[in-house]
Order: sequence, then structure tokens, then C-alpha cells
Amino acid sequence: MPKQKTHSGVKKRFSLTATGKVKYARPNKGHFLTTKSKSRKRKLRKGSYIAGKNQSNIKKLLVK
Repeated sequence: MPKQKTHSGVKKRFSLTATGKVKYARPNKGHFLTTKSKSRKRKLRKGSYIAGKNQSNIKKLLVK
């Protein structure tokens, strides 16, 4: 049986931590930044972790 390939879109957007959590950068930081408040942009700098069923789905696509 052939090896399962990593989903290229997922590999660009998510990463696994050493403990197995799925880390990602918050969206909405790409453009139209003049309309967003300073505090909102500051909060978007921090990454976040995915929880629940979504986490297991992404791990399957990452094939680690």
C-alpha cells in the first residue's frame, strides 16, 4: 500500500507542537488593516491552538 501524502494546504497553515497540539496563526491579519483597531491587530499577532474534532482532522491531513 502506498504512503499517504501530507495535505499541502494544511502543512502551510498548521504545525504540531511537541505535546501534540495543533498550532496556527490567527486569520484576518493579511490586508485592510487600516479599518481594524490597534487592539484587534495586536490580539491577532498571537497564535492559537485548535481543539476537539478539528484537531484530529488536521492531524490526519498532516500525517505525522
